[in-house]
Amino acid sequence: MDLATTLGWAARRHPGRRAVGGSGRALTYRHWDARTNQLARALAAAGVRPGDRVAFSLAGGEPLASLHLGAQKLGAISVPLSTRFGAEELRYCIGDAAAVLLVTDPTTAERASAAAGDVPVRTAAELDAMAAGEHDGALPIVPAEDSVSVLLYTSGTTGRPKGVPRSHRAEHTAAVAHAVQTQQRHGEVVLGVMPMFHTMGLRTLLTSIVVGGTWVAQPDFDPGESLELIRTENVTSLYLVPTIFWSLLHTGRLGEARSVDRLAYAGAAMTPTLAEQLVSAVSPTAFVNHFGSTEIYTFTIGPHVAAKPGSAGRAGIFSEVRLVAPEGDAPPDALVRPGEQGQVIVSMASPEAFAGYWQRPDADEKAIREGWYYTGDLATADDDGDLWVAGRVDDMINSGGENIYPDEIEAALVRCPAVADVCVVGMPDERWGQAVTAFVVPAQATDPAAAVAATAAHARSVLPSLKRPKRVVAVGAIPRSGVGKTLRRTLVAGEFEALADA
Repeated sequence: MDLATTLGWAARRHPGRRAVGGSGRALTYRHWDARTNQLARALAAAGVRPGDRVAFSLAGGEPLASLHLGAQKLGAISVPLSTRFGAEELRYCIGDAAAVLLVTDPTTAERASAAAGDVPVRTAAELDAMAAGEHDGALPIVPAEDSVSVLLYTSGTTGRPKGVPRSHRAEHTAAVAHAVQTQQRHGEVVLGVMPMFHTMGLRTLLTSIVVGGTWVAQPDFDPGESLELIRTENVTSLYLVPTIFWSLLHTGRLGEARSVDRLAYAGAAMTPTLAEQLVSAVSPTAFVNHFGSTEIYTFTIGPHVAAKPGSAGRAGIFSEVRLVAPEGDAPPDALVRPGEQGQVIVSMASPEAFAGYWQRPDADEKAIREGWYYTGDLATADDDGDLWVAGRVDDMINSGGENIYPDEIEAALVRCPAVADVCVVGMPDERWGQAVTAFVVPAQATDPAAAVAATAAHARSVLPSLKRPKRVVAVGAIPRSGVGKTLRRTLVAGEFEALADA
């Protein structure tokens, strides 16, 4: 199935149903189908042809969603770029993708135009005006399901961003899997606040179309505005990163979101404490941990977060997963013994999988081996067969010859009442090689020095000596990417301002 057909069929099933709500333009399915047909023709008039890459550097919301879908109908490849990329990263991605057009809006125009080079630049408003004069009937083009739908660039926490081409088949299958695995109902009302340069944002959008739901657009996250949209639009389902859930919870008003009864999260680990607080505030009928990546959308699904907070569960409906030796050159048959920690690898036979990185054979060689994708994530399986993710191979701390994983230490320290947020890394140390170091954000109204002392005392009471931080640093915030991934390397590189240090 291709995404152009997916929207067209949804419009024929539910022509008068509200497809887009929230901030900005509201559209029924009939109107959205017509608008995206017009935008496809406007993109063609701007020089985009089937198979071309068109780069989008603009805020989220309906304009970007409609342009993305318009590109699908034209048979072009959408390249949504992170609004957090600087000019150099944008320039690299635009050139690497060989984009034939760059689309901007007022929030990104100056930076994006500086990065465009010789690539033509149009604003979303200009394309909107062009679309108004175009025919709104279906286009004669039907993309092949194995043709590329979207080229997503990873955040590039080390080195340059990598392009991940995803086919129409992979995108549609991932949307169907998401609908099933997060227990979406026909007509579900979802909050569209996750950025569309990230797989979670696209999955929320496309799954909403698959189930004939309403996608409530919010271009940029603001917790107060989100809660107002949830309340006024009767949002029923939230699929967010833990940091956004944390922000919503700390407004003290999440209990007002009485329409919400489905929660799902991905993108980063959620502490058991946060999961418990969300259950208390919302009492969801479904609460799911989705573990996956841009490359293969689903690895595993933990469908019972309330009962097993922190568990990543078992392989998704279209996935096969193994735990193998964590060494970089381990073959796919080097399975670890029950209860042992191993690297998660996922079968490339999944219909949700990509086929390899964009023009990066070096990255393919590192990540793909004998039909398996090496995720770089570490996990153990419990007696039920459910996975418990313990962090990244690259994040492992080797202190005094012992391997230590940050996630379990963070899960213990975040329960300290003086701590609002925490990140554990291995800092270079002459004696230990790497010293376990905890960066903590003091709880509200807590003195930084007191937070440091309380964290150290809490660690002594709950952690064995090997895993206790040898240093605790209070900081104003933990560095994270635009989609909530903790940027540990920023701290290891010394890019922080200590409020207190012990």
